[in-house]
Amino acid sequence: MKNILLASFAVILSLFTNLLQAQTDHEEHADHINYVVLTRSVPQLKPILLAAEELAAQDGEKFGEFQVVVCGKAVQDLTNKEMMNGFLQKAEKAGVIINACGFSLKKFNVKRSGLPETLRVVENGILHNFELQKKGYLSIEL
Repeated sequence: MKNILLASFAVILSLFTNLLQAQTDHEEHADHINYVVLTRSVPQLKPILLAAEELAAQDGEKFGEFQVVVCGKAVQDLTNKEMMNGFLQKAEKAGVIINACGFSLKKFNVKRSGLPETLRVVENGILHNFELQKKGYLSIEL
C-alpha cells in the first residue's frame, strides 16, 4: 500500500512538473508573436516574405521570429542560385529564417553542400513545425 501511494505521488508530481514546464515555455514566447510556414513551393516564398514584412509592421515590437520550412520536391529548387538569390536577400532583410527539410533533401538527392550558406537544415521539417507550434508559434501550411 505504501509503495502504491509513493508511486502515485511520483506520477502526480511528474505530471505537475511537466505542466509547469509547458506553461513556462509558453510564457517565454508570450511577449512575442512568432510564426512558422511550411511550404512545398519555392515561388511561394514571395508572398510568404511579403506577409512576414506586413506582420512585422503590424506587430511592431511584439513581432518575434518568422521561420519558413521548405519540404518536398521543392528542396531541389533551393540549389538554384538564380532563383533563390532574391528570396534570400529579402528574407535576410526581413529577418526571416528559411529552413530546408533534411528528409526531403535525402529523398530527392539534394546535397547540403549545394544549398546557399544562409539556409538552415532541419532534420525533419514536419517535426520542426510541430515543435515550434508547441512553443506557441502560429503556423500555416501552403
